[in-house]
Amino acid sequence: MTSFPPTVGVASTRPSDMPADHAELPVWNAENWFYEDWPVGQKIRSLRRTMAEGDSHLFNTLVLDIHPYVQDQMFAEREGIFGKRLVAGAFVFSAGLGLVATNCVNAFSYGYDKLRFIKPVFIGDTIYSIRTNMEKRPRYKDMGLIRASYEVFKSKGELVLYCEHLQTVKYKNPADFAGKTEKG
Repeated sequence: MTSFPPTVGVASTRPSDMPADHAELPVWNAENWFYEDWPVGQKIRSLRRTMAEGDSHLFNTLVLDIHPYVQDQMFAEREGIFGKRLVAGAFVFSAGLGLVATNCVNAFSYGYDKLRFIKPVFIGDTIYSIRTNMEKRPRYKDMGLIRASYEVFKSKGELVLYCEHLQTVKYKNPADFAGKTEKG
């Protein structure tokens, strides 16, 4: 297996609006990698998360999703195709990607492709995610475009969701990409 650098940030963003000794501390759960640091082929796996009823209900309330498959236990048991309540696909997407999300101060979401809800997730299911760095290419004068796949699994490895995340990421050395970008 190929060895890759750690994915935890080790440098500070050095904000000027706090005490200097605080600003020098590494930022927890943040990364400051650049386009050049992003290794194609790297995979990471998240911790697991159980999709609790309260979390599901709160998400549905926040987004006004009152479909009976996610909100009505009696409907889901008596008339639903699966015989029990589903977790909303949008919540599975949000939670699944959040499990492997990075807080990279140099990366910006560009969008998602190929989002598919492959199997249902139910209240009480436990999910985890695997992110795979797929490709990167110079795109703009100051930022490249990277693509990573996200696979969300439940239980013992049953794939429930797939998508690809596109991000623009700052170059550490923009001059290295002069004349090599797709757009000016």
